[in-house]
Amino acid sequence: MNPCRLRPLPFCFTIICLLLTVVPSFGQDDAAVKSAYTKVEQQITMRDGVKLFTSIYSPRDTSQKYPIMLSRTPYSVSPYGLKDYKTALGPSPLFQAGKFIFVYQDVRGRFLSEGDYVNVRPHKENKTSHEIDESSDTYDTIDWLVKNVPNNNGRVGMWGISYPGFYVSNGIMQAHPALKAASPQAPIANWFLGDDFHHNGTLFLPHGFNFLSSFGLPRPHPTTDFPPGFKHGTPDGYSFFLEMGPLANANTKYLHDSVVFWNEMMEHPNYDDYWQARSTLPHLKNIKPAVMTVGGWFDAENLYGALNTYKSIEKQSPGSKNTLVMGPWFHGGWARSDGDFLGNVSFGTKTSLYYREHIELPFFNCLLKDRCDEKLPEAFAFESGSNQWRRYEHWPPPGDQKSLYLGPGGRLSFEMPADNLPAFDEYVSDPQKPVPFINGIAIGMTREYMVEDQRFAARRPDVLVYESEPLTQNVTVSGPITATLFVSSSGTDSDYVVKVIDVFPNDTPDPTPNPTGVKLGGYEMLVRGEPMRARFRNSFEKPEAMIPNQVTKVEFTMPDVNHSFQVGHRIMVQVQSTWFPLVDRNPQKFVDIYKASEADFQKATQRVYHAGQYRSHLSLNVLK
Repeated sequence: MNPCRLRPLPFCFTIICLLLTVVPSFGQDDAAVKSAYTKVEQQITMRDGVKLFTSIYSPRDTSQKYPIMLSRTPYSVSPYGLKDYKTALGPSPLFQAGKFIFVYQDVRGRFLSEGDYVNVRPHKENKTSHEIDESSDTYDTIDWLVKNVPNNNGRVGMWGISYPGFYVSNGIMQAHPALKAASPQAPIANWFLGDDFHHNGTLFLPHGFNFLSSFGLPRPHPTTDFPPGFKHGTPDGYSFFLEMGPLANANTKYLHDSVVFWNEMMEHPNYDDYWQARSTLPHLKNIKPAVMTVGGWFDAENLYGALNTYKSIEKQSPGSKNTLVMGPWFHGGWARSDGDFLGNVSFGTKTSLYYREHIELPFFNCLLKDRCDEKLPEAFAFESGSNQWRRYEHWPPPGDQKSLYLGPGGRLSFEMPADNLPAFDEYVSDPQKPVPFINGIAIGMTREYMVEDQRFAARRPDVLVYESEPLTQNVTVSGPITATLFVSSSGTDSDYVVKVIDVFPNDTPDPTPNPTGVKLGGYEMLVRGEPMRARFRNSFEKPEAMIPNQVTKVEFTMPDVNHSFQVGHRIMVQVQSTWFPLVDRNPQKFVDIYKASEADFQKATQRVYHAGQYRSHLSLNVLK
């Protein structure tokens, strides 16, 4: 049973829980797999002589040839040994029943594979014959499989969620000709701009620390053992990370130089060559396999990766078969939940079951088995709010570009406000008393925060709230949201968090049953929230200080949405400068935050302007 799935928990950071979230468990034991499949373990030699540990499950029925489904992972291909089988094979039970050859591989430097592990290993465009990267390791693996595995039909598909999705993205670069279909699902694309640990230069502190304090520990030799998880000594992440103090204390108090990648991250606070080399996006060109990128609108980890993997292929490889699927899912929810709700928000139907049967399996069946029963659109996107699947021939779909203006008195409108006084709203941001990101206790980043009720935050004096009148017609927003803020600060740096919220009518009935006792009347559902570190307002490579009390423009793009604000609902925007401990604290002083001392942290008066030439607003693509 997967404990990460059945109850609302902080995100699961121990490696055991990571394994559970990467490999869904369809059954209680391995009897069904053993009855239908045989298992072989193989060390496959790469071009530089390093051997990668690989488990191969082949159908016992040898009367026909089967395509290969390949998954490459840093999270272990366990169980190890020829007598012990996985309890489930493939992306879903439909694949196991449909018969494929399933191949699982420990990537270079992890578990029983030889070699050195490198986090988000950079891709090399022009390799020599013995140079390697994850693309070449995938190529060499596929080459061995199609030449040596009995009864394969010469076609290979790849899939993977999260970090395994990163390896799928690398596999389609300079791909082996046998690779016909690939599905990077919530793939890591850029660990500085928007995936996992960083968003627009801010550090997602509990996610980065909790993950790397275990996953980042060294592996002195090949092993089947998982590294130990970090013990916080408390379930209260807000208190733990506040008491930890400045970021430098993470290493001095807890990690003690045991996590090389954490130290490297602390040495690269800007988007320099180190981070740029680790982005997959520039290399997604001349893509030959058909690609179906999958993501969740409420994925707390790799929403950026899914959207931008699709967009990069679309832009840089225009002739490729490129499909985007986006559902109302948390991280990997399409594979390990029914997808009918998240937190207190219902989506009306079991969206994950629909995806597995009508989207995922048909994609691979068509390309690997020539069973092309269903034609997929360019983009298959669930529309939250109205709770409907939509088919689009372009993503984002065409619409009207509209501005949503922040106005005096907390008003929010598509009409430009008059130049009434006051021309700004202000609040005092105190890094010693940061705004919590959830209304509860958790040691890490919760999956439910992406749709959490924001009423608790609206009552804080250090959160600005702007709200529309009740809508007289549906407003459907599809695509990215651009936040344009005109701000000033009494400090020399600041963070600005923008949250777009769907406010339910006061008479919205509570769900039945209602085990959590939620009150949906007036519920303020987070639709999209994103932070921006002001020092990066002009460049992520070259940060700039703010001039105290001088108006400056801070503009950034929030990840896409596909949400319909219904008649009678209101649209709300909240603006704040802390979001803790989800986002690390900005000292509000232009220093290297990763090396800042306690003395560097200071209160700052923040102003958001909405009159004259300084009209703060959001830019939205509103469907007609």
